[in-house]
Amino acid sequence: MGKIHAAITGVQGWVPETKLTNKDLEKMVDTNDEWILSRTGIRERRILRTPGWATSDMCAEAVKGLLEKTGVKPGEIDMIIVATVTGDLIFPDTANTVCDKVGAKNAFGFDINAACSGFLFALSTGAQFVQNETYNKVIVVGADMMSSIIDYTDRNTCVIFGDGAGAVLLEPRKDGNGILDFVLRGDGAGRELLHMKAGGSRKPATVETLAAREHYAWQDGKRVFVHAVKGMTSTCEEVIRRNKMTTDDVQWIVPHQANMRIITSVAEHLHFPLERVMINIERYGNTTAATLPLCLWDYEKQLKKGDNIILTAFGGGFTWGALYLKWAY
Repeated sequence: MGKIHAAITGVQGWVPETKLTNKDLEKMVDTNDEWILSRTGIRERRILRTPGWATSDMCAEAVKGLLEKTGVKPGEIDMIIVATVTGDLIFPDTANTVCDKVGAKNAFGFDINAACSGFLFALSTGAQFVQNETYNKVIVVGADMMSSIIDYTDRNTCVIFGDGAGAVLLEPRKDGNGILDFVLRGDGAGRELLHMKAGGSRKPATVETLAAREHYAWQDGKRVFVHAVKGMTSTCEEVIRRNKMTTDDVQWIVPHQANMRIITSVAEHLHFPLERVMINIERYGNTTAATLPLCLWDYEKQLKKGDNIILTAFGGGFTWGALYLKWAY
């Protein structure tokens, strides 16, 4: 009997229909297509414009598609974990809302807030419940409606972010495939460089905070860039080293889609060929917790059973890490 690992047995993404292109942004802020593309690698991003819809609705669409694709019934799901910083409400959590919207009546759920590293943190958390034989079917979702917290008069942030959701199904496997290792890190001092200034208990919403436009995501981009490259590179190196691999043994690296320059810098530091790095930032922008599952969804047909894959991310907080898995199908 082999050791039980939590394996991804299905992946599904969902993005809104509305596209916000660089040409559209030229009409909104002082920017242009060349400036955006050269600095971020983004041509367009998806924006949720459906009246009354929120993050839970994107999650629900991704989960419904995942269930249909894998042939799993809603009642068979034991748990749903949602990684997001743009929950529908401060409470209740978005995961419980998703359970209700997809009919997962036997499941419970909770949210994880680790910003752009959210899916990585949620995936490693969900894996423990499967590996420990507590549950058989766990769904992990990464989703963010970043358009709800982006200042579209600030060209430094509005050109980067988009909306989307991605979901994976975790199930137990004994064939050696699945999630094998992960390294997660955090540094709370990083909150000063990437955060939303108001809206929490430290600085509740007031007329003054609204007037000062403090309810939008803010970052010191240059300093975040340095930390992101260092954090993602170091944790990838650690995972590769402690699993006695070299980069030649890794078929794919799946990096958080924060910025094309960050992605290429991480690949260069790892001496890893860019053609084996999953990249879709050009079409979706930075969807925060959704970038990693959306990459897996886009590249699914290129993956082979047994492929060694490393996921890595860096997010506000700071949070960062890397996760090693063998593809299970």
